[in-house]
Amino acid sequence: MPTLTLTPAERRQRRGEAHHLDPVVMIGAEGLTPAVEREVDAALKAHGLIKVRMLSDARDEREATLQALADKLDAAAVQHIGKLLVLWRQPADKDKAEREDRKPGPRIVRVTQPPKHPARSPVSRKVKLLGNQRVTAGGLIKRAKPPAQRSAKKKAGG
Repeated sequence: MPTLTLTPAERRQRRGEAHHLDPVVMIGAEGLTPAVEREVDAALKAHGLIKVRMLSDARDEREATLQALADKLDAAAVQHIGKLLVLWRQPADKDKAEREDRKPGPRIVRVTQPPKHPARSPVSRKVKLLGNQRVTAGGLIKRAKPPAQRSAKKKAGG
């Protein structure tokens, strides 16, 4: 498989995105094994952009490993800094099956509450609401109550 090539602007963007990431795979004393390749492939499928920590002290060995991973897994070698290797591969598009019986999922709502002290600014926070929840005027989260069940006698009598 050919290695993906990135333009300098794309490489810079990927380095910025990878800055806050933690390594998801570690390569130990055994070096690049088939098990390590499988783990890196799985991580690339799941995340697209990953960091790999290699514990070897030989810089040439780390560079060779980065190129070998990029060649074998059809990924782009983004960065090699110290003992960290950064790889990127375009994530595959996931096809989501549309279902008719599915209800809307959770939604995020911003709730602003007045301050407890008049000299302070209002408190704003984001809240995740499930399908059966709503926000009251006071900023509280309430669940929708199920419809009240009536007894057979009340149904018949009116």
